[in-house]
Amino acid sequence: MPESKEFLPTMKHIGPERYYLVREDILPEGVLKTAQAKELLARGEVKTIHDAVEQVGLSRSAFYKYKDGIHPLSKLERERIITISMDLEHKAGILSRVLALIANLDGNVLTIHQTIPLQGMANVVISLEISSMGEEIREIVDRLGAQDGVKRAMVIGQGS
Repeated sequence: MPESKEFLPTMKHIGPERYYLVREDILPEGVLKTAQAKELLARGEVKTIHDAVEQVGLSRSAFYKYKDGIHPLSKLERERIITISMDLEHKAGILSRVLALIANLDGNVLTIHQTIPLQGMANVVISLEISSMGEEIREIVDRLGAQDGVKRAMVIGQGS
């Protein structure tokens, strides 16, 4: 009896992620259709994932399997994302000033996570899309670290 896909062992990725530049014509059909569905969604031609996968002839499970692993090269070249961890004094207005500085530098905040303040300090982790920022990453971190109430600022993640 042939093995069903549900019972095939899953491969877990160990170690750093690796990326390949692959010509479109050698990609499996499911990966290509996932890219097409994502493009329909990005352009607003369809409103839901259901509509997108139906239009390209793909199952939703295949879409969810591949959606985080396929991106157009042009998009990866434009987007630059960094994650910064900061230790902030627990005083009113400090996080607001940090966010105002990021906005003034044309940074786009993607995520913010703040811990509960303990002993007068809170850790804040912010992911930023920095493509529009004119500053270099080191300059951004230095400017954040120089803000009143910011005790430490460091890049903990970086990608494009």
